[in-house]
Amino acid sequence: MIKKLFILLKLGRKLATSDALTIATKFNEPPLIIKILYKTFGFSFKKNNEIKINDNEGKRLSNSLQSMGTTFIKLGQFLATRPDIIGDELSKQLETLQDKLPPFPLLEAKEMIKKDLGVETFNSIINLSEPVAAASIAQVHKAQINDNGIIKDVAIKILRPNIKKIFNDEIDALMLFAFLIESTINKAKRLKLIEVVFLLKEITNLEMDLRFEAAAANEYAENTKNDAGFKVPKIYWNFTSENVMTLDWIDGISIRETEELTKRNIDTNKVATDIIQHFLRQAVRDGFFHADMHQGNIFIDNSGEIVPIDFGIMGRLDKLSKRFLAEILFGFIQRDYKKVAEVHLKAGLVPKDVPVDDLAQALRSIGEPIFGQTVKDISGGKLLKQLFDVTEKFNMQTQPQLLMLQKTMVVVEGVARKLNPNTNIWETSKPVLEKWLNETKDPLNAINETLKDSAEVIKRLPNLPEVMDKANEALGYLSSGQIPQNSNSYNELNVKKSEMITFRNQTIIGLLLLVILGLLVF
Repeated sequence: MIKKLFILLKLGRKLATSDALTIATKFNEPPLIIKILYKTFGFSFKKNNEIKINDNEGKRLSNSLQSMGTTFIKLGQFLATRPDIIGDELSKQLETLQDKLPPFPLLEAKEMIKKDLGVETFNSIINLSEPVAAASIAQVHKAQINDNGIIKDVAIKILRPNIKKIFNDEIDALMLFAFLIESTINKAKRLKLIEVVFLLKEITNLEMDLRFEAAAANEYAENTKNDAGFKVPKIYWNFTSENVMTLDWIDGISIRETEELTKRNIDTNKVATDIIQHFLRQAVRDGFFHADMHQGNIFIDNSGEIVPIDFGIMGRLDKLSKRFLAEILFGFIQRDYKKVAEVHLKAGLVPKDVPVDDLAQALRSIGEPIFGQTVKDISGGKLLKQLFDVTEKFNMQTQPQLLMLQKTMVVVEGVARKLNPNTNIWETSKPVLEKWLNETKDPLNAINETLKDSAEVIKRLPNLPEVMDKANEALGYLSSGQIPQNSNSYNELNVKKSEMITFRNQTIIGLLLLVILGLLVF
């Protein structure tokens, strides 16, 4: 526990010296206690100009997040998609966190491939390149393999050395921070911060087993094989293991390169619309969606198709959650706030004794300012604050199974805005939601859905590795945000909570003994 506290203090120190609070105060005034902690952790005998003279605030923040490790890099990746909240200049600086981090040496990568796949398989790989992209958890190399007599260009993804230990140490420290917040601020308890951080730990550990990612990509490809303009790369299982994953190489352009897309006569406005609609269609139709759709993870290939990469974090929704999601979003689009309030009550998102008309009025106060405006004219920060105030007023509990979806919707909206600043997620979503809701009310479609469920066992291919089934089970509850009470994860969460409670009690007793000792001595 002392080690966790030390890591937490070290992370706090790094964050304080990054001028993060100075940047944050441009958008929202932080509480006094945060200012005091910031000043305390950021104290230095060095003069400010000795530290800051060469770098602007975006560069300092980007470097600080990078130095603090995987968890904070992911935070920076999210902020990079929200220029409406943090500004265009800072957003551009943070884009380097998505796939332009310092790589580890090619020699280490080769040794890891030999160890995981075996010398014979390693020797069959042709022209393994230097790293072409490096992210927080893994890096990618271009190579060629012989696939049944055909030489194919592939991307080989390799985990960073010791990344699992480094990440778990960081996330355990953040869990302690979440516990301290919940123990001292009553209003924070409803946010279930400990559960959210623990869930992030479980999901990211899943991301750090590349066999699970390969299984997710395989399922994602199956679900979207008939979606025009959308293509998921093929996985090569003979060249895939826990630390190595091999898939088709994508000849295309990252969607962040808007100027290059325009030069190639690609309609970026259409791409922005398609990205939102594909994401929403996959969420409500399949209940399985890409949950890390930042700009570094989406390409446009030479045929103009959208190609996602990096399938380590996928989201999953059950049938009821899909229905509630579609009804709520469509209710907002139709400006039927009473309907939205009724769905919240039916779904158990708010207590049953909440007056439906009062909730509808509060939801109206959120929805009405949105209509008639372009996305660039809507203050993301103010909107999020208002949503928080409303959920607090009605004692709305955090829904872990929807957290990933909510986060991804914000990221997807931000990505679309980069391509077309006038994108309106409500107008873009309407035809997809309307079509799906109409189809699900169709009796013939209901029969087809039953047949589809019955055929699910047949659909699983027996020649895939056993890990496919394990991955499906793991993704089933981790990506949905639910931790079953009879699972090892649930038991581990309770053990973590007990450890932190014991640490808190021992700390309090120690402080009391010091006070008593001080009174006796002095």
